[in-house]
Amino acid sequence: MPRSLALSLRSVQLLVGLFLYGASVALQVRAVLGVSSWTVLTQGLEHVVPWSFGVITVVSSLVILLLWIPLRQRPGIGTLLNALAIGPAADLVLWLVPTPGTLVGRVLLLAASLALLAVATACYIGAGFGTGARDGLMVGLHERFGWPVWAARTVVEVTVVVGGWLLGGDVGIGTVVAAFAIGPMVQPLMPVFRRFPWSPVLEARPAPATLPTAPDTLVAGPLPAESAPDVSR
Repeated sequence: MPRSLALSLRSVQLLVGLFLYGASVALQVRAVLGVSSWTVLTQGLEHVVPWSFGVITVVSSLVILLLWIPLRQRPGIGTLLNALAIGPAADLVLWLVPTPGTLVGRVLLLAASLALLAVATACYIGAGFGTGARDGLMVGLHERFGWPVWAARTVVEVTVVVGGWLLGGDVGIGTVVAAFAIGPMVQPLMPVFRRFPWSPVLEARPAPATLPTAPDTLVAGPLPAESAPDVSR
């Protein structure tokens, strides 16, 4: 596949993934059963500043990117688009989708939001354009101070959940389910988004010298540096 076409298709994949990610976050909010960690903080900040959910998401992402400077992290184009695109997508879906009137409807909406979040995460990570702002923060703490990744993630996640809850964010069963379910849901989807012809984890390998007429073979390379969902909004 021509390099320019592959890059264009990867860009489309990134934008689709980010839109679906914002949509999934909005559906979590509308389910009113508890939201993922960073979304708790965003909801809490809605009680403090007169901005929409999406605007707070964008501004907080840009603030977090400033923290990358002392942690010596470098943003990619995917990082910047992540910061700018998810918030408006969330605002749009929040405007379109009302809160269900029954508990069953809210449970189904939460389940749909988590499934969509898993697909969106695998989709935008698979595009290979850089780490999301919040995940990069955890990676930076690991690389700069030598913290284990799990410890850095735990400290950051607990801090934002507690801070968001104190500000009035929605902590509930959905918060717990999201914390434990997203990883196992994303894992089997990642290979799907690594098999596209334009995937950055596929690289050309010359055919063996004994078979000079054979076509090049596509082999899977390492997954680009990327973290889990910025399931943070």
